[in-house]
Amino acid sequence: MIITICSDIHDNIWKLAAALPGMREGEVLLFCGDFCAPFSLAQLAAGFPGHIHAVLGNNDGDARLLSEEARTAGNVTLHGHLAEIELAGLKVAVNHYPEIADALAASGRYDLVCHGHDHTVRSVKTTGAWLVDPGELMGRFGRSTYVLFDTVMLAAVVREV
Repeated sequence: MIITICSDIHDNIWKLAAALPGMREGEVLLFCGDFCAPFSLAQLAAGFPGHIHAVLGNNDGDARLLSEEARTAGNVTLHGHLAEIELAGLKVAVNHYPEIADALAASGRYDLVCHGHDHTVRSVKTTGAWLVDPGELMGRFGRSTYVLFDTVMLAAVVREV
C-alpha cells in the first residue's frame, strides 16, 4: 500500500491544487495538522479519492467547522489531536507535534509515526518506528513537500510540488 502523508497546508490552496495529482498515487492519506480554514479540508477531501485520516494542528482554529466539513466530505476522519490506526498491517500514529511524535516512536507501540508542525522534512527509522515529517505543503519556509510511504518496501519518498 502507498500512503500519502502531508501537513501544514496553511490555506495555500494553490499549492494544494498543484500537489493533489501526485498525492493521488496513495490509497489513503494521513494529514498531520494545520489545514487552518475548513475550505482547505474541503479542497483536500474533494481532490483525494481515498480515505483521509486527519489530526488537528495548532493553527486549526475552528474545530467545529472542520468537523462538519469532514462529515460532509464523507471520506475524512478527523481524529482530534491523535490518530491511532492500522494500515496494511502497520500500527500508525499521527499527531501534529514533533516532540510527541518522538515519544510515540520511542514507545515501541507503532510501526509508523507521522507529524508536522516544524515544516521540516524528516524520514528516519528509529529503534521503535519509522518517523515521518512530510514538511510543509504551504511552501512558505522552503520547499513545498509531501511524502509517499510504501508499506511493503518500508520506504518514504519525498515529493516536491
